[in-house]
Amino acid sequence: MISEKMKPLVNNNSAIRAMFEEGKRLASIYGAENVYDFSLGNPNVPAPAAVNQAIKDILDEEDSTFVHGYMSNSGYEDVRATVADSLNRRFGTHFNQDNILMTVGAASGLNIILKTILNPGDEVITFAPYFVEYGSYVRNYDGVLVVVSPDTETFQPNLDEFEQKITPRTKGVIINTPNNPTGVVYSAGTLERMADILRAKEKEYGTAIVLISDEPYRELAYDGVEVPYVTGFYDDTVICYSYSKSLSLPGERIGYLVIPDELKDSKEVFNAATIANRVMGCVNAPSLMQRVIKRCIDEQVNLEAYDKNRNLLYNGLKDLGFACIKPQGAFYLFVKSPEADEKKFCEACKKHNVLVVPGSSFACPGYVRISYCVSYGQIERSLPAFAKIAAEYGL
Repeated sequence: MISEKMKPLVNNNSAIRAMFEEGKRLASIYGAENVYDFSLGNPNVPAPAAVNQAIKDILDEEDSTFVHGYMSNSGYEDVRATVADSLNRRFGTHFNQDNILMTVGAASGLNIILKTILNPGDEVITFAPYFVEYGSYVRNYDGVLVVVSPDTETFQPNLDEFEQKITPRTKGVIINTPNNPTGVVYSAGTLERMADILRAKEKEYGTAIVLISDEPYRELAYDGVEVPYVTGFYDDTVICYSYSKSLSLPGERIGYLVIPDELKDSKEVFNAATIANRVMGCVNAPSLMQRVIKRCIDEQVNLEAYDKNRNLLYNGLKDLGFACIKPQGAFYLFVKSPEADEKKFCEACKKHNVLVVPGSSFACPGYVRISYCVSYGQIERSLPAFAKIAAEYGL
């Protein structure tokens, strides 16, 4: 019954979700406190109290038919204006409501812009390691994902290879900074050189190449690290943002697209993206959560909790002999596997009730992703298990 297009997706179900389900199975056997599940990027820091209060206030203060009704497919005008004003204050941009399209999270935003720009056979470049669903999103619209191999020294984008892989069929480039799974923030120098390459290739081929910046982790950056705002480097940029991490609202599915005036044919692109939002079946972003964002635009989660987790886990694993770069953002460690086949290492970890995700799920074998958006106590309890694993590998 299922389509040929769906069969490989079913057969290659996300290793991340599969590991999450395994964690639930092990917890039912050994008890949740004795299973150390680092598989899923599901925030454990609660949403700011202002979010819950805003929901109550909206339901009490705003007209019910307005709050729960239809609006423009691009979202409430006042919410979009609030988002634009916030970005302008923070990044020195000059957006207005006509540059903001409210979306069902960043995943929907990525699908909207890809549906808007891709013709069958068009190529979209991304940099390994990358979020596994990018390939599925590109193939949804009969595009071709082109992967640039990782620079495992710095995990900054490999720009020499990137330049070689741009062709006349290249229609988009997806970047993710702070990065899932490495936690690396792409530097201003990296973005400047990337923009120079893209402009040169646009001129060489007479094409337009859209730089799509996937930014669900923008607010999760540590040690004073600045996350450069990408529209300042390259005109043909679209931003995909989500509040899943910045406000701990992953299940609420709320985010937005930024389509700047500087983007080629920006008005046509915005109109087409608004229609794509409708015909994909989203229709519009969740109405209640849009109203919440208007009231909570300046709220943030407790970043100190993630930072505390980051330092405990990073220092603990380094002391045990594991190799890992210290993440600058997001809430993941990308740890080098002690054996070449990291899937075998994942199985060895599982024997100690430690669940981590193989790097091959991010097109970067030889590494594992460890998500530290868990309780501090879980990390403390897991370190003796990691010590046993390190001993088994002679670290």
